[in-house]
Amino acid sequence: MNNELRVRAASADMSLMEYILKRISELEMETGVKRTVFAACPNSLSVIRAALKAAKRCNAPIKFAATLNQVDIDGGYTGLTPAEFVRTIRLQANSINVTSPVIVAIDHGGPWLKDLHKNEKWSYSKTMSAVKRSFEAAIEAGYDLIHVDPTIDMTHASGKNLSIDIVAERTIELITHTENFRIQNKYPRIAYEVGTEEVHGGLADIDVFKRFLELLDNGLRQNGIKKVWPCFVVGKVGTDLHTSTFDPEVARKLTEIAKNYGSLIKGHYSDNVSNPESYPESGMGAANIGPEFTEREYSALIELENIQESLFKEGKIARRAAMKNILWESVIKSGRWRKWLHSDENTNDFYANSKDRQEWLIKTGCRYIWENSEVISTRSKLYQNLNMQGIDSSLIVESSIENSMDRYFYNFNLVNLNTLL
Repeated sequence: MNNELRVRAASADMSLMEYILKRISELEMETGVKRTVFAACPNSLSVIRAALKAAKRCNAPIKFAATLNQVDIDGGYTGLTPAEFVRTIRLQANSINVTSPVIVAIDHGGPWLKDLHKNEKWSYSKTMSAVKRSFEAAIEAGYDLIHVDPTIDMTHASGKNLSIDIVAERTIELITHTENFRIQNKYPRIAYEVGTEEVHGGLADIDVFKRFLELLDNGLRQNGIKKVWPCFVVGKVGTDLHTSTFDPEVARKLTEIAKNYGSLIKGHYSDNVSNPESYPESGMGAANIGPEFTEREYSALIELENIQESLFKEGKIARRAAMKNILWESVIKSGRWRKWLHSDENTNDFYANSKDRQEWLIKTGCRYIWENSEVISTRSKLYQNLNMQGIDSSLIVESSIENSMDRYFYNFNLVNLNTLL
């Protein structure tokens, strides 16, 4: 996955992500063009393939940001361990001759941010140890970046509202542990991302934001971690799972502060954002998009089912595959839709919620059940029915996701960046 660029990064004693950001900064000084790195959350094989194909077509780097819920030692909901995840990306990239730089990262790595840890009420020491092992496995697998996010504490009264001092202390502990493991085992340099958009008041508050960076700087130095500094700090810039408006003014303020420390601001929950062109204009270093691609995959499958219905009426299909039914049944049965409910919504009866919310919960919840055996079987049957009629089902699904991704490659000014790197 672009070994030449990795060699150049290693020669400069930098991680791949840091080297790419350095080149983007140099290019901005030369041309005046600002760029924002696009990170896709790899919640399915279709998303992985679509991202690689879009990156190839746009001649641009692609970053994969996988949560510990998605990819982990236990397989996560994608069924992939870190090593299997990296191999999957490499094999898929080779199959379509992708030469774009591919950055592989952990997203939101921290205590209780994995649903299993939270639902089973793991102790602090147990969840912290598990996170450290996950970080080690990521380094062993060849990851390029780790997002360190110890902002949740299930032993706290609300589970949130941790003081920024504790957040900084735990961030320092995790980075120190990870760096010591990496150095002792002679693995290549990796990059780091810190912070979260989800701390109440947290890193959206300018004073708290500054204090966090100061504490982090002092703590890493005291621990002898002198060559490591996060290339990204996550900031709350107006977007979350339920909003789609990016606030460029807040982004500019946070960007100026982070710049003084040598970091860039990273935006999360940038799905379906209404003004993606404002990201590079305001100096944003990168942005994560994920649930949007699950929505596109779901919609494409429903489109295929509608085509199947027309062909069935024409007598061209013997037995229909009930794709929509199995998706709804699987998401509801999983119970994971409850994770995204508002406080005033019904947690016991899915169908007691409004029809619009039901649709949204299914669409965003499909990422958890793509690998369920019933879903895989039904999807295979749907594809078979259509493929027999000369319809390339995989192409239709992946093209739908790619179309969504292209919007970010173009608005983030990433097209043909590979040629300049």
